[in-house]
Amino acid sequence: QIQLVESGGGLVQPGGSLRLSCTTSGFTLDYYPIGWFRQVSGQERGGVLCMSSPDGSTDYADSVKGRFTISRDNAMNQVYLQIDNLEPADTGIYYCATGSGLRVGVPVRSPYDYWGQGTQVTVSS
Repeated sequence: QIQLVESGGGLVQPGGSLRLSCTTSGFTLDYYPIGWFRQVSGQERGGVLCMSSPDGSTDYADSVKGRFTISRDNAMNQVYLQIDNLEPADTGIYYCATGSGLRVGVPVRSPYDYWGQGTQVTVSS
């Protein structure tokens, strides 16, 4: 059973940094693409913001390039999202996701994709 558990969210001031973690289980991370997306309160799930492919390549939405960094530790079944220079617009619930339909800019869909329960990130002074 594929499971993803996000952690590391919190309240951060604008300009600050945060590192989110995703613990995966039920599948061999080495062979799967993995990414992050955000859902803002009152809105539908946003498109995938960044993703890491099994070959080690990464892809980012233009809106987060230069501030978001995705990384993975296959041996530890961990995925990370480093967010720098946080802005209030980054506020939302962040989810990690995997699946055959994962594409930057495209919202995740069941049953092709899997995601966790999310971790809340709030950027406010």
